[in-house]
Order: sequence, then C-alpha cells, then structure tokens
Amino acid sequence: MSWASRRRTTYAFGVILFFVVVIGAPLAYWYFSIPATCSDGIQNQGETNIDKGGPCQLLDERAIQPHAVLWARSFRVRDGSYNATAYIQNPNRAAGVRAAYYRFGLYDANNILVAEREGVTFIMPGATTPVLASRIDVGNRIASRTYFEFTGPLTWERMKNSALPLVVNNKQIADTSTVPRLTATVQNSSVADIVNPSFVAVVFDPAGNAFAASGTTLDRLDADQSSQIVFTWPDPFATQVGRIDIIPIVVPSEAPALTQ
Repeated sequence: MSWASRRRTTYAFGVILFFVVVIGAPLAYWYFSIPATCSDGIQNQGETNIDKGGPCQLLDERAIQPHAVLWARSFRVRDGSYNATAYIQNPNRAAGVRAAYYRFGLYDANNILVAEREGVTFIMPGATTPVLASRIDVGNRIASRTYFEFTGPLTWERMKNSALPLVVNNKQIADTSTVPRLTATVQNSSVADIVNPSFVAVVFDPAGNAFAASGTTLDRLDADQSSQIVFTWPDPFATQVGRIDIIPIVVPSEAPALTQ
C-alpha cells in the first residue's frame, strides 16, 4: 500500500471514528439508559409485537383467541319497526375491546337490503356481549334476514369484566298475550358502585330460537344493593316463551399491568 493510500485510509478511519463517538455514543446511552415503555416503538421488555403484549395494555392480536358472532336476528316490535340483536362470544378472560364499530343489515325475503344501522359497542372479556340496536325503521317492508359485521379493526386490550358482580334473578314474565312485561332483580355483589349498567333481555321459544329482545339501563347500582329492572313490548307475543336471557353489560375496566 502506498503512502497516499495509507493516508486516505487513516483519514477515512478517523472520520468514521468521529461519527461513532459523536453520534453513536449518545444513541447507545439513550438505548441502554432510558427505561423501555409501551410507546417507544420498539419490541422489547417481553413484548410479542411492537408495544403490544408482555407488560403492555395493548395486546398482540396473534395471541388472542378468535371471537365469534353466535347469531344475529331482527325482531318485529310493531309494523315497520324492528330491534336487531347479535351475540358476540369472547373466550379471552383477560382481554376486551373498548370500542368496536359495527353494522346491522336487515334484508327482506328477496335478499334486498331494507334498513341498516351502524353503531359502536364494547366487547366484554370472557363473556357473551349482546349488541342491541332498537327501533330500526324498515318502512312497509318485512325484515326476513339479519347480517351483523364489525366495520373496523378491533383493538384488544388487557381488561377485566366489570359486569361479573351483577347477579340477575327472580325473572318473571307476564301479560304475553297483551302487553308483555318482563321483570327481574339485579344485585351488585361487589364492594364498589357500578355506574350506568345496561341489561339486554332476549326471549326464546321452547326450541331455543330467539324471538324478542329489549334493553334497559340503570343510572347506578350501589355496592351490595339490589334493584328491579323492567322490559316491555308493545304488542303480544305470537310465540310461547321457553328461555329468557338477561345479560348485564358494563364498560370493561382496565386490568392491572403485568410486572416483569
């Protein structure tokens, strides 16, 4: 190697060393000294995806058991008005969705769309979440088939089911041939007050087919207290009542973060 080549090599090495010291050292210090977080854009601290899984509130969708739409149906309330209901089953006991955007589509016997309703709900952890859309206007058409879908991505988070302390009992249905009325007692078995709990009632025939649905909400239910809830329908039931579901739904709360 000539003297000029050695000089150029030495000069290039010096430049590289300069940038390593001036730029690389601060970057290395930042990388190794600043604590990892769930918003640093790096897959670290046991995360299974960038800022997801591990100790993070957001969960990696690849680790989530798939949810299922068990069924979706529409129920005539009166001429031209329907309630649409879907059951969403989530087998993940510690994971839920804070905001799930959805759409109901109601179709007639010729598979023509007669009405649709969009909305947003949440998915409770480890439970069946009923989605109820009330008073859907179909005009003079008859809804024969109902389609339900989520219209956006589901963001899964580490959550706990806040509805578990609500115990529903003493279900009684009356006046099914005139103006049906369903009553029940709900008790808050926890030591904390629950604000704005909602309840969806679904009525099934003896064969297990749902044929009516309704919803109601309480302003609050204090700890260790009970309250009566009431559901009504304006027209008589044309079907014999078999089973009745009353499902409490409460916005799921954030679960404590995992520690490493």
